[in-house]
Amino acid sequence: MFCYQCEQAAQGTGCTTNGVCGKTNETAIMQDLLVLATKGLAQVARLARTHGLEDVEVNRFTLEALFTTVTNVNFDVDKIDALVAHAVSLRDRLAGTLKSQGVDLSGLPLSATFSLHQDKDGRLVQALDASFLKREQGQSPINVGLEELILYGLKGVAAYADHAMIVGQEDPAVYAKMHEILAFLETTPTTDELVAQAMAVGELNLTVMGLLDAGNTGSFGHPVPTKVNVNPVAGKCILVSGHDLRDLEALLKQTAGKGINIYTHGEMLPAHGYPVLKAYPHLVGNYGGAWQDQKKEFDAFPGAILMTTNCIQKPAQTYIDRIFTTGLVAFPGVAHVPDRENFGPVIEKALAMSGFAADEPVHEILVGFGHQAVMNVAGPVIEAVKAGKIRHFFLVGGCDGAKPGRNYYTDFTVQAPKDTVILTLACGKYRFNKLDFGDIGGIPRLLDVGQCNDAYSAIQIAVALANAFGTDVNSLPLSLVLSWYEQKAVCILLTLLHLGIRNMRLGPTIPAFLKPDVVAFLHENFNLMPITTPEADLKAILG
Repeated sequence: MFCYQCEQAAQGTGCTTNGVCGKTNETAIMQDLLVLATKGLAQVARLARTHGLEDVEVNRFTLEALFTTVTNVNFDVDKIDALVAHAVSLRDRLAGTLKSQGVDLSGLPLSATFSLHQDKDGRLVQALDASFLKREQGQSPINVGLEELILYGLKGVAAYADHAMIVGQEDPAVYAKMHEILAFLETTPTTDELVAQAMAVGELNLTVMGLLDAGNTGSFGHPVPTKVNVNPVAGKCILVSGHDLRDLEALLKQTAGKGINIYTHGEMLPAHGYPVLKAYPHLVGNYGGAWQDQKKEFDAFPGAILMTTNCIQKPAQTYIDRIFTTGLVAFPGVAHVPDRENFGPVIEKALAMSGFAADEPVHEILVGFGHQAVMNVAGPVIEAVKAGKIRHFFLVGGCDGAKPGRNYYTDFTVQAPKDTVILTLACGKYRFNKLDFGDIGGIPRLLDVGQCNDAYSAIQIAVALANAFGTDVNSLPLSLVLSWYEQKAVCILLTLLHLGIRNMRLGPTIPAFLKPDVVAFLHENFNLMPITTPEADLKAILG
């Protein structure tokens, strides 16, 4: 195996035996084969589209296949193997339809025509031809890095598009563009073409995040500023982690009146700001922090645990019998609930456990500052800027992780002057979101915009402020200080680059797949730079 798609890649260069994330060599190379099979499916789907054929199952499977290969989603090699077989089956079915209509398929590449070996060992051998080590042969380092940037960006787009699809938002143009880009990755493009395609991934992700925003707000209402208790209360309990608000809603409905308290964890924290979800009285608070601390936190949680999307780690034996997965998430030995309409096993486990024995002192934090909530107070914010009460805005957020160096984000926010406002999103906020930053004339200094996909909200806020001041986003007193971990962060970065956002700082390390030539290009064209120290970066930004 060789994998360097996430920030914790071994030695900062790549995992070659087993993933630091916990995935085995077999799982890693089977994921490579799934990506190859999905590229082949995309080739056939793209051809079918030119002949007026649109296959809904193929479209949705494309999302699920790519999302499955995102870091910390699916560690079960047998389930991934089954997805490979399904990809080839869908590909061959669609190709058969085209053949029956007299369409010439002779120009399709190997990914669209290879026969799948009959046994898993044979398929694992086939997977070696789909590996990164094979893909990089004969290519320049900059082109290899750009191709991986595009692929990882597409994986992030697929994750957000899958979230959007679940809340009823789809766009045929999104599927068409995804198939087009996957097909592009099997050509021999120039560096300029690769750069253009990377920007296209960013543009596509902006569309997808807009769909997801519309789906979430249409289903659950626009987030409103809400206080959330981060300490336990007495009673039986279920902890919900991941990103999927529809899963949370289904669980809230099924546990109503059963005497079970529901807690959010990780990226589910922003759920408390949505009016439809916060209306459930047994959604009592948030427990724990970001994904990388789950082994300690899940071990101490006296109830059942439900993982709805990516971020699962290898469960400890102390809680493996009470953690459940749903959707695309899977880990060997962990019970999987395939239907969100029946979380019965999760509920039964929670009822069988002790729960929290007593209330702990209430400690509340604020969430719910989506774009509509911020725009509702835009007037006072703009006046505070004009009056010199607010000097600068910082967007400090992104994916959290376990490697050293992430205390930078805590130190940065703590050291930010009192006349600055901090916008935050994604699980990176757990580095500082329980601290008291005070307010500026009643405006909280820390504004939690939401999940990682709510980068869309942050963009809308920035654009609205730019319009209010008659300028562009790059001329605002706004600086982006971002943390990354996995492929959702990659597609958000590409979206920001597509929008022409400059002077961003990225950490705790620059991605290993961004080869020196790619890093130099991004610095030259966007002034994208690595974080240094909080003191030096604050001085450089504020003067």
